[in-house]
Amino acid sequence: MSRLVEVTDPVDPRLADYRDLRDVQLRRHLEVEHGLFLAEGAKVVRRAVEAGHPVRSFLMARRWLEGLADVLDRTEAPCFVVSEELAEQVTGFHVHRGALASLERRPLPSVDEVLAGARTVLVLEDVVDHTNVGAMFRSGAGLGVDAVLLAPRCADPLYRRSVKVSMGAVFALPWTRLPDWSDALPGLSRRGFTTVALTLADRARPIEDAVAGCDRVALVMGGEGHGLSPRWTDAADRHAMIPMSAGIDSLNVAAASAVACYVVRNRQATR
Repeated sequence: MSRLVEVTDPVDPRLADYRDLRDVQLRRHLEVEHGLFLAEGAKVVRRAVEAGHPVRSFLMARRWLEGLADVLDRTEAPCFVVSEELAEQVTGFHVHRGALASLERRPLPSVDEVLAGARTVLVLEDVVDHTNVGAMFRSGAGLGVDAVLLAPRCADPLYRRSVKVSMGAVFALPWTRLPDWSDALPGLSRRGFTTVALTLADRARPIEDAVAGCDRVALVMGGEGHGLSPRWTDAADRHAMIPMSAGIDSLNVAAASAVACYVVRNRQATR
């Protein structure tokens, strides 16, 4: 059972995991150095614990203790009980969802482990916005994606904002980072996936046509604004686009991923 610890000093060193959450650069350094990540909100905290991530500690206002009592019963990690005002002082923002947890990162699995048994995979190249990454995990989990692969420069799926936007879907979908960016797509083709790049290139066909006849699909999506690199565009087996109304050339990458995942799921269901 978690030990409840009342804390009244905002500079208490035991709260170091939760300090300055709005400072992205500082948080990246701290979280990598200490091998941790944060979950925010009762539902997300619960899903992180249920996914098996070891808990370092909890930080929450007293009114959230009852709702998470079963989660607190599962671990010996301390629960720092603070006022909502003190939580805001420590974190740098109003923790309106009331509960935070600091958890340990686990070693990333290999690409082959993540792909074992997968039919539909999201492959992200240089999607650097944490909100978009979280939204893409949530859409993928809800629309039949089996795994996610990220290029080295993609935003961290376990960054607090990504976890929050995904509503914990980052714990439901197997994922890892690609060790070799340059050969990533040919490597997927050799594993039996048809790599389908979403692009505005002239060779792109409507997504419904591009995924027709595919058994195992790797949907390949690029960063906000600039899209896929020429290398990944050229390396893809097929090229797809989402037909748009006049005057609009594309969707936000997270919205586009949801549409593409929906189309692939429906195509596979009818085969």
